[in-house]
Amino acid sequence: MKIRPLSDRIIVRRSVEKTMTEGGLHIPTTAQERPVEGKVIAIGSGKRLDDGSLLKPDLSEGDKVLFSRYSGTEVQVDGVEHLILREDEILGIIE
Repeated sequence: MKIRPLSDRIIVRRSVEKTMTEGGLHIPTTAQERPVEGKVIAIGSGKRLDDGSLLKPDLSEGDKVLFSRYSGTEVQVDGVEHLILREDEILGIIE
């Protein structure tokens, strides 16, 4: 299944959750935190302004981004969890 975001929406694949600490201890599923970073998979055409012009997103596919822990809408695409976020929900680009 392919999905194409509309307007200023962006599809992000979350990074893999950590199951081990840096010291080598196993983290139980109930204590694992949801990752707040991911990779941009697809970008919409941009936000339509009041004057009718189109404001293109400042992101590109493949960018690694940060977002709030509970932002966006979770969707399953081909069995993989993705997030659909608005551009203003993205906090920054990891360089």
